[in-house]
Amino acid sequence: MQRMGQGDRDAFAELFRLHQATVFRFARQMSGSRDVAEDITQDVFVALLRQADRFDPRRASLTTYLYGISRNLVLRRLRPRSGQATLDLDDVDHGRTPALVVESDPPTDIDRASDLARLRRRMLALPLRHREVIVLCELHELTYEEAARVVRCPVGTIRSRLNRARRALIEQCHADAPHTGVGQHERAGRRCLA
Repeated sequence: MQRMGQGDRDAFAELFRLHQATVFRFARQMSGSRDVAEDITQDVFVALLRQADRFDPRRASLTTYLYGISRNLVLRRLRPRSGQATLDLDDVDHGRTPALVVESDPPTDIDRASDLARLRRRMLALPLRHREVIVLCELHELTYEEAARVVRCPVGTIRSRLNRARRALIEQCHADAPHTGVGQHERAGRRCLA
């Protein structure tokens, strides 16, 4: 950061290389849009370049600082649309999610892709304050303390919002369960958050 602040372009390129994917993934998961995520990623690094002197490593890590900038830009972008983002179903996954299973089972793969698409739609339907804690804590694996620094709220608020967001997602999964048949109600709820 010091070298970048002194105009070292190689230092900026290195920071971009190290953190671009994290910023993009966060913005995509929050907005549901690849285009919005690309714009926000670019804006985050332009802001970092212009305001390098605002970063204080005693207050937070660079990653936490970048999440904070990303969050502010995402919220600014989404709030004018009543806090809800829409998901383009044609852009749900397209094989970009790494496979967790070595062997391929087409029916299972189809079910998993369908479950992921439903979960992404449900996440995007959550209020922004709940969506961001799910993305930060569950998907990006930040600690409650790190998430609290990003969101600028007490740790207890993060825990409370995360609990409410999880419950909302589980309730939505249970609401789908009657369509899956008798005996599959509990499996649908567990699979939703798996």
